[in-house]
Amino acid sequence: MTSEIFYVKSWEIIGAFLLDFLIGDPAFIPHPVVAIGKFIEKIEKFLRKIRFFSERIQGICLFFVTVSFWFLVALLVVYEIKKFQKESSFLLGFFLEGLFIFFIGQFLALRGLISTGRNIEALLKEKKIEKARKELKALVGRDTEKLNSKKIRTAVVESLSENLNDAVIAPLFYLTLGGFPMLVFYKTVNTLDSMVGYRNEKYLYFGWFSAKMDDIFNYIPARLTGFLIGLATLFLKGKKSAFNAFKIMIKDGRKHLSPNSGISEAAMAGALGVKLGGPATYEGRLVEKPYIGEDLNPDFSKLIENASSIVILSSFLFLVLIYLAKTLLMSKFL
Repeated sequence: MTSEIFYVKSWEIIGAFLLDFLIGDPAFIPHPVVAIGKFIEKIEKFLRKIRFFSERIQGICLFFVTVSFWFLVALLVVYEIKKFQKESSFLLGFFLEGLFIFFIGQFLALRGLISTGRNIEALLKEKKIEKARKELKALVGRDTEKLNSKKIRTAVVESLSENLNDAVIAPLFYLTLGGFPMLVFYKTVNTLDSMVGYRNEKYLYFGWFSAKMDDIFNYIPARLTGFLIGLATLFLKGKKSAFNAFKIMIKDGRKHLSPNSGISEAAMAGALGVKLGGPATYEGRLVEKPYIGEDLNPDFSKLIENASSIVILSSFLFLVLIYLAKTLLMSKFL
């Protein structure tokens, strides 16, 4: 039973991925990541009241309490599902298997990512720039009120390339590595970073540990993501664009404030021949950020759609790589 808890079958991974890609996250069903977020808020409020702890210690406690709790919840969920499957009839076992695959799919977000990007492009084409700016807030942390259509499109592309890792590649990587518990573990780390991993006055020390842990757990997946973007570009846009994707990834991948986000952003910038990054405003404060990539006269009207195609193909390519890797390992050890 122990080994089964940390193992997931290839068809379960494929099923969860396709469920997310085809139907996304139903709005009427409570999302587990939202539950993790609310848990983090409550623990943060509690820990900040313990005055004799420094902010760094409070933040470290937040990290370990949160990841331990949700990792144990994930272990319990898998254990109970596997236990009931063995004790139940074929039909009930089949239903439980479907429920398990649905749980996995809830931690992926490819459809939501692509849909948001395409909705913004549709609004821009309809000249509804104010609505596009508001929609963009779902993807980025910067101020969007004064962005023109070009800046909105490049911001969407930056988000697509960065979230390809956080929403698809890294979750699938840890799911393959350690089953559902490791998937939940990673998403908890990632959610902690997205909520407290800011370099502002409130979270500079409190969120420091969570941010560092997110950097560590995303190190390998981020580089896989950059490689997959280059590989997808080869199929979609040819050798020249693929070469440029890898060239810019190597050249500009370390310019980003994040040691990981810059890898996928640089690869995408090279693939599309566009300049990303640059100065941006956060809560009214201008933050100087370096530019990544170079403008090679891209068609900005097709920028989001081209980036979306690369994101989708990169995700499917990784799914194929996972299947091949698991098949080879199975044939080697059986």
